[in-house]
Amino acid sequence: MHTIDRIIDETDHRILAILQSAARTSNAEIARQVNMAPSAVLERIRKLEESGVIRGYETRLDPAALDLRLLAFVFVRTNDSAHSRRTEEVLAAIPEVQEVHHIAGEDCFLVKVRTSTPQALGRLLREVFGPLESVVSTRTTIVLETQKESGQLPLNLPIVEESHA
Repeated sequence: MHTIDRIIDETDHRILAILQSAARTSNAEIARQVNMAPSAVLERIRKLEESGVIRGYETRLDPAALDLRLLAFVFVRTNDSAHSRRTEEVLAAIPEVQEVHHIAGEDCFLVKVRTSTPQALGRLLREVFGPLESVVSTRTTIVLETQKESGQLPLNLPIVEESHA
């Protein structure tokens, strides 16, 4: 993970907003929208990537089109905090797992998974989660309907004004 030691100014903020809403926006179009030269925009994007502000780019796929209609959240309780990092890594490596969150409370992890059917979810829990040495128990919540699902962050953050010295 990168250390973010970069001050995000208003121009960076605008570039991030454009990229977050449409990552395939051309460099020339971003430059036009922020009133800068394409080379300057490219350099800013490169610095945002290097500093870890921009973590990467990905294509969002329709789960239903890939027969991954079942979305569930699995609360995972483990028996030993020493296994936490290892358990976290093992959970994250499971293909059906989209997110792994280390949480406070009775459970240790909240895991977002997608499968094709309830039966596939059952097999995943029995055959993949169940045999994990550190897993004591799981509780699963199945999503019936999704109103909003987004990876976008709210960009109404404080902005540091650019200095024109």
